[in-house]
Amino acid sequence: MCGRFALYSPYPKLSQALRLPLEPGELRPRYNVAPGTWITAVGHPSDDAPLVMGEVWWGYRPHWTNDKAPEPINATVEKVATSNYFRGAFAHHRCLVPADGWYEWLPVDGKKQPHFLCREDREPIWLAGIWSERPDGKPGCAILTEPARGVAAEIHSRMPLALDDESLEPWLDPHLTDRETIRQVVHHLPAELIIHWPVSTRVNRSANDDASLIQFC
Repeated sequence: MCGRFALYSPYPKLSQALRLPLEPGELRPRYNVAPGTWITAVGHPSDDAPLVMGEVWWGYRPHWTNDKAPEPINATVEKVATSNYFRGAFAHHRCLVPADGWYEWLPVDGKKQPHFLCREDREPIWLAGIWSERPDGKPGCAILTEPARGVAAEIHSRMPLALDDESLEPWLDPHLTDRETIRQVVHHLPAELIIHWPVSTRVNRSANDDASLIQFC
């Protein structure tokens, strides 16, 4: 799954990695991004609107539901294209969530040891997401997850769907709506690029947010 991540790369680096026209901006480094907060995402507000980087609420609840409807933070790749709850957003409202890495917890001797997972080259990771206007009129998103691959499987059975560089543009294309076509042109990041190491249990408390959280311990 994906329930906590870090984003500290500066805006120019993210813009360059996307190879897409984005206006200059500033991002506050965050080392402990938790669900139920505003997070950075990239997408098209509508089919004909230009690509923008902005904030969305990490919690998906479509506008056609009510305040008592589920608010998942993740959507599985196995069901996102067919579930009544997600399929409209998968077809028309896909987005990318930039991250420098994510956290996962490994059970060890009856306790859970957090690990930080990132690219070996420390480049930003682009997580596939979907978004929808929420009942309150604001955008909310869920990050897609897939079965864990490579060393990520040592920590947890699932991982966020990280995309390779060539998949970023088609994933964001609002005119690309067919499920099978999307599956053919969008590919996940090669598993061999991912590494991990144990970090402090301070990350368990979302109020802790500093660079020491990602240091080896």
